[in-house]
Amino acid sequence: MNFNYLYRFVFIFIVLVSTSCQHTFFSWKGETVYSVNNQNWENEIELKGGEVFFTKTEIEIVQNPVEFQTFGLNLSNTFGEFEIFWDGVLIGRNGNPGKESKSNLTGEMWKPYKIPRHLSQKGTHQLVLKRSLFHAPEYKGLNAFVNDYDYLLEHPLIYTAFMHIFAGGFLLAALYFFFIFLGNKSEKTILIFSISCFLFFGLILMEFIRTYISIHYSQHQIRMEIISYLTFFIAILVPIYFSLQFSFPKRKVILLLYTGFLIYIFYRNHLRYDETSYNMAITMWFFSFAIALYGVYKKYKGALIVLLALLICAFINNIAYFDTSLFAGFAVIVLGMLYMLSIKAKEQRLAYENSLLQSTRLRLELLKKSIQPHFLMNTLTSLIDWVEEAPDKGVLFIEALAEEFDVLNQVENETLIPIIQEIKLCKSHISIMKFRKEIDYIWEDEGINENIKQLIPPAVIHTLLENSITHCLPSDENKMHFKLIAFTTDNTQEYTFLTFGKIRNQQKSTSDGTGFKYIKARLTESYGEDWTFTSEATNEGWKNTITIQK
Repeated sequence: MNFNYLYRFVFIFIVLVSTSCQHTFFSWKGETVYSVNNQNWENEIELKGGEVFFTKTEIEIVQNPVEFQTFGLNLSNTFGEFEIFWDGVLIGRNGNPGKESKSNLTGEMWKPYKIPRHLSQKGTHQLVLKRSLFHAPEYKGLNAFVNDYDYLLEHPLIYTAFMHIFAGGFLLAALYFFFIFLGNKSEKTILIFSISCFLFFGLILMEFIRTYISIHYSQHQIRMEIISYLTFFIAILVPIYFSLQFSFPKRKVILLLYTGFLIYIFYRNHLRYDETSYNMAITMWFFSFAIALYGVYKKYKGALIVLLALLICAFINNIAYFDTSLFAGFAVIVLGMLYMLSIKAKEQRLAYENSLLQSTRLRLELLKKSIQPHFLMNTLTSLIDWVEEAPDKGVLFIEALAEEFDVLNQVENETLIPIIQEIKLCKSHISIMKFRKEIDYIWEDEGINENIKQLIPPAVIHTLLENSITHCLPSDENKMHFKLIAFTTDNTQEYTFLTFGKIRNQQKSTSDGTGFKYIKARLTESYGEDWTFTSEATNEGWKNTITIQK
């Protein structure tokens, strides 16, 4: 995925969304009063649910419509089924007030109504609604304003279309990074980012589904519940993501306390959905900001950019309405999250390139081990002597040398090989050294099972064998005994290589030698940090132990 295109798309979105709320106001809404008989008006009224009642509100239009312009009345988030009277004239109907319990659910909460041109002149007008609230008698408030009728019809559709394109970008990002996660399931940050993008995709859909699907006021609470839960999970995942990027002391405890506080906010005034979502979003911002600030203090890579993104998010929140700032602000936060992923992707790419160089170097080291000049010269010198003195044993010497080079040739490009193949390499080397040193080298192995997947980097045991031959002396009977013990469990694979002989120099350390460096480099290449290697003298000789975590 080209991150630059996503950055530009999100930037354009932020600019458009941040300015989308700016539009000319055509009216002012006065106080709303209530009545059960359309005569005696009161500031408050008690409703049981289902009965018909009336609301009366004065609407002041502040300017006359221009030529060919028609004004419309927008009743957004107004619960109930109702009939609309503008200056005593019926201009619209939403459902069947008073018949909700006996009829199908009709009407919707977001719909503009055209005002006749002769009733939309500058001045004060009277808006009366004949309403019933069978499904939600507690929501009797009224939200009404006048605007250009064409604008009221077109703007929600245009805005929704753009937001759905934007949501599609989040869906693609969610799927893309989820498939990346499937390829490397240890990358938790990628999974969290993918889930966050998917949740935000769902949040956009639930917010704007009202534009193209008629939602009855009795179904509004279901939609708001879904939005609240989506916001809740986003508010949890975003700080967790940043906490994984910028690690801090007692992270798990602090995250648990944060989650507990978020749950408290979620349930404290749960039915006040907008307020609850806003409080959760603000809590998420403060906690994420604290994490980013700590990251800057600790000089974590990318922390300053994330901190800047959160500050931009706060600025947007101050200049735009919550419904607008929520999406624009989260878009900025996603940019910060995406920036951290791009940094990590770059580090992984560099690590991969370094691993290729390391792997190439290790193959060269293995090749050097097999053709080092002093080994070849000494071996060839011994071979000449054996061919001259005992041709039949000279042939066996040549066969052993050919077998070792053949096995080395087979494994030089491999990262891991079966332990059986490694043992074959060691035995061929012992056969060569028997002729060269004229010492009786004895090989023994234990716990080797061809039915179990026992793997090891190539020439690791071979290197330990070489070290033992170099640094140990045979017994008084001119013998040296080697034993490889393999121990396999569900979680570990352990190899113990024992040498029974006399140590040439007890004080000399081999931990920094070329052989040990090769072994450690090979183990790191294949297992990262999931291995241990120990080497120590014993009363009988030397002991090497390699433990690999599966």
